[in-house]
Amino acid sequence: MTSPDSDGLLAEQLLRLTRRVHRIQKRHLEQRDLGITPAQSRLLRTLAHWGSPPRMADLAERLEVVPRAVTTLVDGLEASGKVRRVPDPANRRVIRIELTDDGRGALRELRAARRSAAEEILAPLTEEQREALGGLLDTLIDGTPVRSC
Repeated sequence: MTSPDSDGLLAEQLLRLTRRVHRIQKRHLEQRDLGITPAQSRLLRTLAHWGSPPRMADLAERLEVVPRAVTTLVDGLEASGKVRRVPDPANRRVIRIELTDDGRGALRELRAARRSAAEEILAPLTEEQREALGGLLDTLIDGTPVRSC
């Protein structure tokens, strides 16, 4: 069983690791000179997982932000040619957002930057430690307790 002090220490360590991951990812993004903010990167990654172009309201819900925030992100990405607004074929009053070829290229660069950042962060760990960390992170993400053998 953990004590309140050890839980507090773990919470602090997780926050510090999260900040470090963000800093390193941001640096790797800046080195690639894509001109994409972390929030725009998140929108592009989210957009890539849709089977067909979503509405801005769908993106806002998935990203857990207000619709106005999505409008601002889409405006910037559209200005740089990474996404475009297209009318919904079934209801022309509805606007959908789709990736352009430049957007797909940017996603490839983003994935490479994330991989580089992950390699840098995980470099001190052995393969066994990486596997153990992966299992622990899965448990925390899923919220399912690990069963002891």
